[in-house]
Amino acid sequence: MTHERATTEPLTQHIQRVSRRVRAFDGRHPLVWDLHLTGFWVTAALIDYYGDGWLNVARDRDNPGWLVLTLSLGLSVPLLMRRTHPRAVLLAIAPFALVNAWTGTALQAVLLQLLVVFHIALRRPPRNLWWATALITTPVAVMAARHPQGTPDKDIVPVLMSIAVAVAIGITVRTRRDHTEALEDRARRLEIERDQQAQLAAAAERARIAREMHDIIGHNLSVITGLADGGKYAAAKSPERATQALHAIATTSRQALAELRRLLDVLRDDEHRAPHPELTPQPTLTDLTQLLDGVRAAGLPVHTTTHGTPNLPPGRQLTVYRVIQEALTNTLKHGGPETTARIELSYEEKGAVTATVTDTGSGGPAEPRGGRGLPGMRERTALYGGTLEAGPRPHPEQGWRVHLHLPEESPQ
Repeated sequence: MTHERATTEPLTQHIQRVSRRVRAFDGRHPLVWDLHLTGFWVTAALIDYYGDGWLNVARDRDNPGWLVLTLSLGLSVPLLMRRTHPRAVLLAIAPFALVNAWTGTALQAVLLQLLVVFHIALRRPPRNLWWATALITTPVAVMAARHPQGTPDKDIVPVLMSIAVAVAIGITVRTRRDHTEALEDRARRLEIERDQQAQLAAAAERARIAREMHDIIGHNLSVITGLADGGKYAAAKSPERATQALHAIATTSRQALAELRRLLDVLRDDEHRAPHPELTPQPTLTDLTQLLDGVRAAGLPVHTTTHGTPNLPPGRQLTVYRVIQEALTNTLKHGGPETTARIELSYEEKGAVTATVTDTGSGGPAEPRGGRGLPGMRERTALYGGTLEAGPRPHPEQGWRVHLHLPEESPQ
């Protein structure tokens, strides 16, 4: 059985490959196939005429030769248009079929009408089959009436059965073709949908990477800038303070590089990824202390107040961390001298959390137009159905306020 299947499958594949090539050629050059097939049937009809084969089935052998030749051509030549205009071809053949029956010539070429019926069943609405059947059986009835050979049913029933077979073949081929086209269309739509999903996933991943890069680089560069400015002013009066600032700059730079390396390492292919478990660049709430130390070292006093006990999943911890990081980064950029910041964290049950970051700075715009800071915070917040408010503090207070609220986790 295995050997038989192994020898059968290549032959089947070969036949399918040849069939696809023939259909492809026919799709590009339909007239070539039509000319060859029509030429074959015209040749067969003329052989029947010149070889006097028609006399074997004729019911009136006294018909003149020119009539037989005319009928042979009239029943076969119109087949050239059978695929594009099958109804017109059947109407064109009908007068010759009627004369063929009336005169008793009984040429076998009249059976070529079944080929036209096949194309009607294949390409036209089913209602066309009724009048086509009537058009074909009418000459048969005339033949049975004018040149009877036995009972009329011996003439009519075989023709009706032949028409039924032609119609069945046409409908079968049409059903298979429509099914194949539906499958191909579905495959194309699935391929387009797959490409669209891949593009959306790539866009979402680019946006996520852009947020991470912005949070990592933007915050650390702001801290480094603040440290550098402080060290520049302290260099003339207190070299020790300048040394401390340089040390803090080096520490912050190394931390930023380490985060970037972890982020880039995660983006590498699995087979090239370093075999370390600490690949994730995502900080948690336990890293807030290190974040605040860096901000304070850059010259921004930060006071924190915490209510409740943090019990959040990593994704929510990252959102709270990044929002606080971005708020403090904007304060470092726009707050101005003598600015202070305050952070209030409130942890509730079932994962709800509220974080408010305020400062006493000049309260200018949080970032230039087209920046990624505030949009990134809002995107992170929206992932958990939270709300984010960012804007100047109400008069007469001065400064900026960022308020984040993540609701309770929805049950799975």
